[in-house]
Amino acid sequence: MKVISDETLQLRSSEDIVTARQSVRKKAVSLGFGIVDQTKFVTAASELARNTLDYGGGGTVKIELVENGHRSGLRLVFEDKGPGIADIELAMTDGYTSGNGMGLGLSGAKRLSNEFEIWSEPGKGTRVSIGRWK
Repeated sequence: MKVISDETLQLRSSEDIVTARQSVRKKAVSLGFGIVDQTKFVTAASELARNTLDYGGGGTVKIELVENGHRSGLRLVFEDKGPGIADIELAMTDGYTSGNGMGLGLSGAKRLSNEFEIWSEPGKGTRVSIGRWK
């Protein structure tokens, strides 16, 4: 996979989540994603950005335009240095929440993406990568 361009945004406040959503939508439009694919990916981005802020204490999102052969797409990598996730399998269960949310953030983001990877270690933080192909 080849990265064509990337930008990294800070996720420190609710305003940063709005900025990230706008940037993801703008890039999805530039790649020619239809409205349904735009909405799915922006929704996934919003959920993960909120998790990064609420559970990770803030962090970053790297937004990458990528190519793989004749396909183009977007990859988002959310990272924080928060407390981490002790049980990823449990955290991926629909309805599970460690806070006040609906428990659809991680599992919902996975369903809304073509690719999903998660790494987390207690005390070291969490990294979630999602991708959507045109």
